[in-house]
Amino acid sequence: MAGPALSPAQEAGWRPLADRMRPAALDEFVGQAHLLASGKPLRRMLEGRSLHSMLLWGPPGTGKTTLARLVARTCDAEFVALSAVMAGVKDVRAVVEKARALKQDSGRQTVLFLDEVHRFNKSQQDAFLPFVEDGTVCFIGATTENPSFEINSALLSRARVYVLRSLSQDDVKQVLARALEREAGAGAGHVTINADAMDTLARAADGDARRALNLLEVAVDLARVGGGVVTEEIASEVSAGGYRRFDKKGEQFYDQISALHKAVRGTDPDAALYWLCRMLDGGCDPRYIARRVLRMASEDIGNADPRALALALQASETYERLGSPEGELALAQAVVFMACAAKSNAVYVAFGAAMADAKEHGTLDVPLHLRNAPTGLMKSLGYGKGYRYAHDEPDAYAAGENYFPEGMKPARYYQPVDRGLEIKIREALERRRRNEK
Repeated sequence: MAGPALSPAQEAGWRPLADRMRPAALDEFVGQAHLLASGKPLRRMLEGRSLHSMLLWGPPGTGKTTLARLVARTCDAEFVALSAVMAGVKDVRAVVEKARALKQDSGRQTVLFLDEVHRFNKSQQDAFLPFVEDGTVCFIGATTENPSFEINSALLSRARVYVLRSLSQDDVKQVLARALEREAGAGAGHVTINADAMDTLARAADGDARRALNLLEVAVDLARVGGGVVTEEIASEVSAGGYRRFDKKGEQFYDQISALHKAVRGTDPDAALYWLCRMLDGGCDPRYIARRVLRMASEDIGNADPRALALALQASETYERLGSPEGELALAQAVVFMACAAKSNAVYVAFGAAMADAKEHGTLDVPLHLRNAPTGLMKSLGYGKGYRYAHDEPDAYAAGENYFPEGMKPARYYQPVDRGLEIKIREALERRRRNEK
């Protein structure tokens, strides 16, 4: 039985709007002005038609693949694209052989574009390194992950890193407007979009041009059925269930938890709340945040306000009892409290210094006067002899007593700061130390 007749467009092969809208020239590229504006590094390279290996690092939908294609086109080089998700060393070698033949026959250079290059392991990255070194191919890698962690140092040293940024909402709206204009010019039917709908789609795209165009494509299909106008209602409908970029194992994860930690340390409760909500909105496990909040309480507040650690622990336990979303409010309470609390890293610094001494001095014996003597033999050996019981001393303090191992000079690791409860702790320690003189 014959199926329904195909339209000319279907017979020619359907392509997503995001693919149809790829810029064909550098002047059509939207965003990344820090790289492509007049006088900027990548622009100068393209204008000079001088190829070099590079890594394009940035979030999804910022134009990494498109930019690689434009580099090859501008420099009149053959463009070969592979995905590290599906390709292997065998595919790379096949490209290398063709590149060799092309260079020998016509003198043309080949650009080997490897998308998601961070998916290649060390041995796979090493496999094409010699061909990058000898100029057989010009390598362009695209990655959403920090190249410092994901790319071999040998390859990283031979490729210049260009950082691509998320598109602004104005950039995204420019991409959407151009797509509507082009589609109308291509005979796909005239569809308009009102300003509120454009804002909604641009906001939902979250700096990702590909996502913006995918949303627009669906919205246009709905608009053609309903009158030829993409309304706010249509835009909201196709944008429902939108997402924020948040890779639970990638750099954005660690960037955002770092921002939360630094906002707490910097006594900015509003910024701390914002980053907490960004992480929760992005799908971060609240239990992970709870663990990090416990760490903040000890590292940055410490004894300046010991309530912070108790409150952080209570917030963690509250979340375990209530779950999401009710329990997340307890985490917010703890974060705001800690952001406003007096700060001290004195315990953090002291712990690090004491740990360094423990490693440096090795296994020094515990002095005899500090050892327990539960048996007669141990007493006869001098265990506990000469120990001064602090509670029997004035102010419950045995002035002049040494609690460090023999052969190790007593150290002072803990230096309370002049903030919060540590003011009183410092005063008490100084008063007792004066009695030793």
